[in-house]
Amino acid sequence: MVKRLYRSKKNKIIGGVCGGIAEYLEVDPVIVRLLWVIASLAWGAGIFAYLIAWIIMPEKPRRA
Repeated sequence: MVKRLYRSKKNKIIGGVCGGIAEYLEVDPVIVRLLWVIASLAWGAGIFAYLIAWIIMPEKPRRA
């Protein structure tokens, strides 16, 4: 079975990007969200990267 990266429907706060990454990596979504916030505050490009990821990552289909 091929592992695919999707935006999460169940671990969703804003767009489901961090939840989708957490599901893909099989880690807690809180860890991914914290790392994303730290990266955003440290380098400033995190918000832009989140928006890009939100646009290019497909939402998880019902059967996947």
